[in-house]
Amino acid sequence: QVQLVESGGGLVQSGGSLRLSCAASGSILSISDMGWYRQAPGKQREVVATITSGGNTDYADSVKGRFTISRDNAKKMVYLQMNSLKPEDTAVYYCYGRITAGLRRADYWGQGTQVTVSS
Repeated sequence: QVQLVESGGGLVQSGGSLRLSCAASGSILSISDMGWYRQAPGKQREVVATITSGGNTDYADSVKGRFTISRDNAKKMVYLQMNSLKPEDTAVYYCYGRITAGLRRADYWGQGTQVTVSS
């Protein structure tokens, strides 16, 4: 019954900005790592950014200095602020969370949100 739901995707021109949000819901006891991955057409899913429950972050080299990941533990949400977007950032973006619900700790994924950057 754990769900991750993303929002905030869309179409933006090169150089523009978007903010993605992801809300976790269900019978959640705790969330450790959260993050964002993306998958472009014909390519494998790749990590974009991750954040621990303590706020430590890590970024793919391709987005360092342009994207910022953050989270609100009380609201069970994770965000991705994307600035200076490039056409190569076009992909479906997926939210990820390592979540403990009941006696089970597992990785959960959202359904994805499309980000399209036009040149």
